[in-house]
Formats: sequence, structure tokens, C-alpha cells
Amino acid sequence: MNKSDKIDYELEKNMEVISQLDGYVNHAVENILVNPDECWQPSDFLPDMGQPDAFEEVKKLQERAANIPDTVITSLIGNMITEEALPSYQTYFNLLEGINVEGSLLSNSGWVKWSKAWTAEENRHGDLLNKYLYLSGRADMKKVEQTIHRLIYNGFDPRSEKDPYQAIIYTSFQERATKISHVNTGKLADKAGDEVLSRICKTIAGDEARHEKAYKNFMSQIFEIDPSGAILAFEKMMRKQIVMPAVLMGTGSSNPSLFDQFSAITQKIGIYTGWDYARIIDHLVKLWNIENLTGLSDMAAKAQDYLSNLSERYMRLADRMKAPDEVSLAWLK
Repeated sequence: MNKSDKIDYELEKNMEVISQLDGYVNHAVENILVNPDECWQPSDFLPDMGQPDAFEEVKKLQERAANIPDTVITSLIGNMITEEALPSYQTYFNLLEGINVEGSLLSNSGWVKWSKAWTAEENRHGDLLNKYLYLSGRADMKKVEQTIHRLIYNGFDPRSEKDPYQAIIYTSFQERATKISHVNTGKLADKAGDEVLSRICKTIAGDEARHEKAYKNFMSQIFEIDPSGAILAFEKMMRKQIVMPAVLMGTGSSNPSLFDQFSAITQKIGIYTGWDYARIIDHLVKLWNIENLTGLSDMAAKAQDYLSNLSERYMRLADRMKAPDEVSLAWLK
């Protein structure tokens, strides 16, 4: 059997497991995600431009935002740009093997309904942060808009090989990372005296926490049905390392190192760091009980050994990583 045959066999098996979970995912859409008429919307946090005091409210927003350090604003912009690339994420999810078998966004499949409802909730995050930044006067919105355009133009590849298992590992990790980033940005906004932005960030983080829980639950189900396949997918994603969704934001532009600059700032001011990366691995390894899984294939047992010590390795790397002395600030006026 050559390698491509083996990959096809593995994917077919994974697709079969994914189809078994369709009812479980449908239940998650009904019980974890929120009805559009009932959940918060960006306008709940922003001045109502139809009111007589609208410009007074904008002035207050700008006064609060004026005290936020440039590094925090830059990080907030990077987070917002990441959220704005949702067309790529929904497309990616529907291209996974076994997720959208009918090839229709009107499908009644639980997985297709999930992809739409999840990205619909996520869409509010970029809308809210974009409007806040526009009103704040702190960002060069033309540059910001060019970066959003560029990121969607470039697309998105988390290197999950169309494998739904690897994709759900990725989203479990990524939703937790995004939650951490928004929580820490909110803390810094609060410290700078902008309690409205702090509340915005914490509210978005609350959404990410719900989504994280759902993806982790999906993966827990896969671990119960197919522990060897699940642990092999986990190992594959960790060996490739998790790439952030906005990694291509500067590719092809006049500033190709834009994502690296953004990452350096989040590392320097503690919004998302190498320690966070290590702690997320540790959390997922413990959550899915990796060290105690039994009845594994030989390859899966080797993956188990690798994953059991991985967070310690990344923690040691993070300990040795120096925060950059100088950081470049993009997107600011």
C-alpha cells in the first residue's frame, strides 16, 4: 500500500466517524450557539448615531481610547483583522472531508448548520472591534482595511490536510488562544481606563469560550469512538505547530513581515505568548486524558509518548524566549 492509499483509508475512516457525530453537532447548534434575535450585537456597545447626543458619546469614547498604549491598540487591531477574515474560515470548514457532503450551504447536516451558525456568531466580533477602532480615531483605517482585504485575498491554510480530525484539533486550540488574547487585551484596556473596551473584549472572549468548549466536546466524542485515530491527528497538528489564522496578512504586500510584527507585540505585552501556547497544549493533553488512553495502535502509542511531554518542551522554549526590545507599530496614525 503506498502512502496516498493509506491517507485515503485514514480519511475515509475519519469521515465515517464525523458522519456519526452529525446529530451530536446538530444538538450543539441548538444548545451552545445563540439565536440571532437573542444574542448581543455590536450596536449594544457603541454610540447610537441616531440619538441627539451621539457625537458627545463618540467624544467620550475617543477620550477613553486616547489613554490606551499604542502597543495595545496595535494588538487590538491585529485581533480584529483576524476576526474579519471569516469568509476564509467558513470556506475552509466546508471543504473538510465529510463535513459538507452535499456541497450545499443549505444542507440540513448538523456540521453545515454548525459552520454557518458558528461563523455568524464570530462575524459580530470583527464588526464590533472595527467600528470601535473607527470611532476611536486611533487607527489608520485605510491601512487596516487594506490588511483585511489582503488577508481574505490570500486565504487561510491551517495545514490540516482536509482531515476533519486535525481541523477540530486546530479549532479547539485556536478558539482557546483567541479567548486568551481577548481576555488579556480587555485587562490592559481596563488598566488604561477604558472600561467599555474592556467589556467588549471580555464579551467576545465569552463567545470564544463557548466555541472552544464545543470544539473540545466534538473532539472528546472522536476520542471515545476512535482513540488511535484521534491521538494520531493530535500528534500531526502539534508536529506541524498551530499557525495563527492571520499568518498571511502581510504576504504579497509592501510589508510582508506584518504578522511577525503583530506577534512580537502580543508576546512583549503579554497578550498571547509562548507560555500560553505551552499551557494550551497542556490543557488539551489533560482534557483528552492522553497519558491514560489504552488499546492504542503502535503508532498511536508513540504519538501518546510524544504528546505527553510536549507542553514541558514548549514551556522550556518559552522560558528561553526573549521579549523583543523594539517592536514596530503598524496600522496607527
